[in-house]
Amino acid sequence: MQKYSILDLCPVAEGQSAAEALANTADLARHAERLGYHRYWLAEHHNMPGIASAATAVVIGHVAAATRSIRVGAGGIMLPNHAPLVIAEQFGTLATLFPGRIDLGLGRAPGTDMATARALRRHMEAGDDFPQDVVELLGYFGAADEGQRVRAFPGTGTQVPVWILGSSLYGAQLAAHLGLPYAFASHFAPALLGEALATYRATFRPSVWLDRPYAMMGAGVCAAATDAEAELLRSSQILAFARLRTGRPGKLPAPTADLSEVTPQAMAEVGHALSCSAVGSAATVRRQMAALVAEYRPDEVMVTGMIHDHAARLRSFEIASEVMAGLVDGARAA
Repeated sequence: MQKYSILDLCPVAEGQSAAEALANTADLARHAERLGYHRYWLAEHHNMPGIASAATAVVIGHVAAATRSIRVGAGGIMLPNHAPLVIAEQFGTLATLFPGRIDLGLGRAPGTDMATARALRRHMEAGDDFPQDVVELLGYFGAADEGQRVRAFPGTGTQVPVWILGSSLYGAQLAAHLGLPYAFASHFAPALLGEALATYRATFRPSVWLDRPYAMMGAGVCAAATDAEAELLRSSQILAFARLRTGRPGKLPAPTADLSEVTPQAMAEVGHALSCSAVGSAATVRRQMAALVAEYRPDEVMVTGMIHDHAARLRSFEIASEVMAGLVDGARAA
């Protein structure tokens, strides 16, 4: 492992407004920069009252303006929701405003329910244009070809780094075929993590963007002074995820020891979905993260954590940075 980063879903906690959530995101990003995190990504989700990053490019600009050196990007933009030219213009503008700091991760899912997807895209097509859209988008960021009639201004020549995101073998195969970095969404869908990383590494083709495979894995982290405190803090995410899976999305709940509303079946499903994670004190998180890194050998780990109290969330990422820095140092010394 070479680097460690943060994925922020910009959670809106119960009793909090979206404006407060966005202010907390900027504050967390400043802390992440000071703590040594390499990048800070935000994700596109729609029609979810507990997530304030729907206008992802706008929030990326908000975070980049609040920081100085940390890379800021999308983890990711759901490309089927948008015309590639529009995304090229948005991220070309961001790269022009914040040179050398902007990343663009691309996902294939709509990032919402189907009714909202229809509202976003106006029409639904049966074909899968994702690979062609990615190639088109890459073209807008490169040097313009002679006679190219459509260009992104700003965008052309910015060479914004493009990542493929995924939770199945599809994204791994596409990233390998195009020679792009790959990020696996194991923080909420870990089932195919090992197989996807193996496929990506085995079939990777060097490109003008990347000469060898570079794989990132997502992991949930909830760290606190004690294991018991961390488990209590994590109850917020367990409740939020269970409610989402049962069609009741809402703001991030306050932590509670009473999880009786979650059925045993739902708890088993949530436990599996969130199994790629580390929860506990610094020592416990260190042991759990070390095991994940040893098993999957990622080039980079992107940690995320949905914690209701902002101060507790800051502290969790502070503990996580200490753990991750130790793992990076250990890898370099090996």
